Amino acid sequence: MIRPHRGEPLWFAFALHRLSGVCLALFLPAHFYVLGLALTEPAVLDGFLAWTDAPLVKAAEMGLVFLLAVHLFGGLRLLALEFLPWRDWQKSAAATAAAVSLFVAGGFLFNAV
Repeated sequence: MIRPHRGEPLWFAFALHRLSGVCLALFLPAHFYVLGLALTEPAVLDGFLAWTDAPLVKAAEMGLVFLLAVHLFGGLRLLALEFLPWRDWQKSAAATAAAVSLFVAGGFLFNAV
């Protein structure tokens, strides 16, 4: 079955928005667990926070910030699709949103390192 719409840039924007939402939903239980450690086991939390200074964890945090930014800008893109009439510039807006997301995540990484 041929699906020509899957080669379109806006389909990739949709797929990235959906993937970022799924990844963030999978991240949330771990985040809540770590927040709970602050209340129940502060010593374990201190060990976890020391582990987060590792370079690989910093890179993963950059990925998380990228997913957050992509999801935010993807949601704004969807709002524009819902409430604004279609214009050709909306394709460029999707590419710009991805670029801004990468810039925000890179700035976070450089600040963390």
